[in-house]
Amino acid sequence: MTRPSRCPTFPPMRISLVRGDSTENIDLVPSKIIGIGLNYRAHAHEMGKGLPEEPLIFLKPKSAVIASGEAIERPGGYERVDYEGELGVVIGQRARRVPRDRALDVVLGFTIVNDVTVRDLQKRDVQYSRAKGFDTFCPIGPRIVAGLDPGKLALKTRLNGVVKQDSSTSDLIFDVPTLIAFCSAHMTLEPGDVISTGTPSGVGNVMPGDVVQIEIEGIGVLENPVIARP
Repeated sequence: MTRPSRCPTFPPMRISLVRGDSTENIDLVPSKIIGIGLNYRAHAHEMGKGLPEEPLIFLKPKSAVIASGEAIERPGGYERVDYEGELGVVIGQRARRVPRDRALDVVLGFTIVNDVTVRDLQKRDVQYSRAKGFDTFCPIGPRIVAGLDPGKLALKTRLNGVVKQDSSTSDLIFDVPTLIAFCSAHMTLEPGDVISTGTPSGVGNVMPGDVVQIEIEGIGVLENPVIARP
């Protein structure tokens, strides 16, 4: 059964945190979700963009966050509303100007993010806030897993059971420690903040009735149905 999208008050999202053999349920309350654009060469190519010389960062509002199983609301009037399967890095402690060689020390664990995007607006606007900031446009889950090596995790996205993205975090242009160091050099990272590390090639449009499944090795499957925006 499709669960309704989160209510406008956006309460903390309950999510399981896995540490080895132990699992506990925690509240995930990010002060911000930091997105990374064009962080896979093949995706930059399919978007017709050159490779960035440094990480391209943008922010998604916490009001966009939904859990696995909750519905992505597709707004009408747009030609392309795309899924983007990504590895998410959940910050575990306050971090400011963290050196790259200590960056993983501030990580609580890793999760999956769907950086849903209205491509029409992304192409039209100078910046990404409107295209990526709709309510329900940041599914996160299904769990947070500590202790993974973020440098070589297989990633697959399926649309209605058909594989659309098939890649690995080993193909990231800027790896996870580099992203943490870069982001923390520009803004303080708070516990619960999420860095969404970028999507590989194979992004595509979703329509009401579709189901998006994003699978990352060692984490599981983030699954969300798509409905028309009420």
